[in-house]
Amino acid sequence: MIGPSSSHTAGAVRIGRIAGALLGETAVKAEIGLHGSFAKTYKGHGTDKALVAGIMGMEPSDRRIRQSLVLANRQGMEISFYEMHIDGAHPNTALIALTGRSGKNISLEGASIGGGNIRIHKVNGMEVDISGAATTFIILHNDTPGAIAAVTQFLAGQNINIGSFRLSRRQKRRLGRYDAGGGFSGVDAVKPRFGAVA
Repeated sequence: MIGPSSSHTAGAVRIGRIAGALLGETAVKAEIGLHGSFAKTYKGHGTDKALVAGIMGMEPSDRRIRQSLVLANRQGMEISFYEMHIDGAHPNTALIALTGRSGKNISLEGASIGGGNIRIHKVNGMEVDISGAATTFIILHNDTPGAIAAVTQFLAGQNINIGSFRLSRRQKRRLGRYDAGGGFSGVDAVKPRFGAVA
């Protein structure tokens, strides 16, 4: 690990790496909000350098972390930091908004919870729970019947077993389709077959 604190440097690099990986291309703009302890000590503890290093794909042990702000500037990344307050958030929380070369945007809220461990709480405003300790797939899809089944069938076809699964959606959708004369037909068909409650 490079830096004075596992929470303020190693964990911050890991948060930045996940943000950069989600963007999937070189970032040209990074707007980084810092909450709590991150906001108070980010320059002294190198949290600013660590987050940017992670966005650039560096590991927590990379000696270039100390020069990450200069390296990011050379590659044309526009970076801004600001202090913020997030109700109920861990004191070491960052909100990262990235823009890539193609114009793609992502946002991520994550916390460094100690010992270099992290928790990602939001991606693009949607609640998630990612530790980064295991391989994690984040699949953005339209909320349509069969979408999850298609993903699980694909993973099974690749001989990949799912150890944990979480589905998040911005808005709850009613099961089935509405028939003008008979209400929601899909719900009625599912309930007796699987004991579902809608």
